[in-house]
Amino acid sequence: MEWGTITADDLGRAIAAGRADPLEGTEALLDAIARHPFRDRIYARATPERARAEARAARDRARAGLRRGPLDGVPLSWKDLFDSAGVATEAGTPLLAGRVPAGDSAVLRAATLAGTVCLGKTHMTEFAFSGLGLNPGTATPPNRHDPDRLAGGSSSGAAASLAYGLAVGAVGSDTGGSVRLPAAWNDLVGFKPAQGALPLEGVVPLCPSFDTVGPLARSVEDAALIWEALGGPRVDLSGAGLTGARIAVLRTVVGDGLEDAPARALAEGVEALGRAGATVEELDLPDLPRAYELGAVLYAAEAWASWRAVVAPAPDRVFPPVLARLSAGREVLAADYLDGMAELGRIRARAWAAIAPFDAILCATAPILPPRADAMAADHELFRATNLMALRNTRMANLLGLASISIPSAQPSCGLMLSARPGHEGQVLRLAQAALRITA
Repeated sequence: MEWGTITADDLGRAIAAGRADPLEGTEALLDAIARHPFRDRIYARATPERARAEARAARDRARAGLRRGPLDGVPLSWKDLFDSAGVATEAGTPLLAGRVPAGDSAVLRAATLAGTVCLGKTHMTEFAFSGLGLNPGTATPPNRHDPDRLAGGSSSGAAASLAYGLAVGAVGSDTGGSVRLPAAWNDLVGFKPAQGALPLEGVVPLCPSFDTVGPLARSVEDAALIWEALGGPRVDLSGAGLTGARIAVLRTVVGDGLEDAPARALAEGVEALGRAGATVEELDLPDLPRAYELGAVLYAAEAWASWRAVVAPAPDRVFPPVLARLSAGREVLAADYLDGMAELGRIRARAWAAIAPFDAILCATAPILPPRADAMAADHELFRATNLMALRNTRMANLLGLASISIPSAQPSCGLMLSARPGHEGQVLRLAQAALRITA
């Protein structure tokens, strides 16, 4: 069995049928992690003792006919901001070195109860506050197409663990695109449920009003199953189709300045959706530019509130572009923050009303392709501008509070992003399942 390429869905079915041994698969992946040349760029730390114990228990349940769910015995990687009992959780920053939580995060507890196997903790960008995946303070994970290019962030190691065959599924977080951007740049599926859909207890925070938890996966089926294991409702993808679906191509902000490859991927995707029976229309959201203006203030304020106690005593130990983003929140007045949140709420309400007639809105996941790591490390102003551009399209869904998924296209490192109103996670997963069949 190809443990490094199998989907979580297929592995779960094989375990249920007695054709796969969870312990054998876990051992194979732990060995692959230990031997891989990029191991230290992808995993912050493996958890072999926990993984073996969980895999052994999953094997015993399978033999006894007592499996807990479709992913019982399936090995997952976890971004290094999910608390894990007795194992360091450092959120990609030297300032949290040696931070060892006493218990698991709520979503890790749920996934463990569902029978999944925790392989270890993956590298991420510092404090999860950049989207490129560059982290000079710990490690910079490689892109699947070129290890000298960036994997996308902040769930960079999560994406790389799948892209390089070192996990069967991965769990990340998404505050402005941190699941969907690395998924797009590594030809994976990345799913962000709406904010509040999964608990954030035991998840190291960045911007609590925008933080979300979501899976990275090799298929939409896998994303739906991992979402269920994390605590989301079961989604039936059988019979998913596009006939009669109404999809809006969002042009405001997210349609501007696309590089050639993402623009081509989007055009090809729109054409394929139309051929498959969907009605595709263009949509403008005139309030969206103002939402971005507000987001710059709101994100900075919440990030500074989350991290000032750690960063203020030792700012020289933080990657300068990340420090600049954090420090921007220092001068935000409470009144401005509260007014901004209230205004964003009104913008969301108008956007949801405009989106309501459609099954989903569509755009390119990222307007640009993955940049080289050395260029970003050498020029902090270039890093700043590139980071904002990389996250621009994905951030739309966080600002508007939408459920959102990125699926691969036929163009390498170019994702297509479908988004829908909160509470419509199942709908967007079903559309993504149907779309992926015709666009990748």
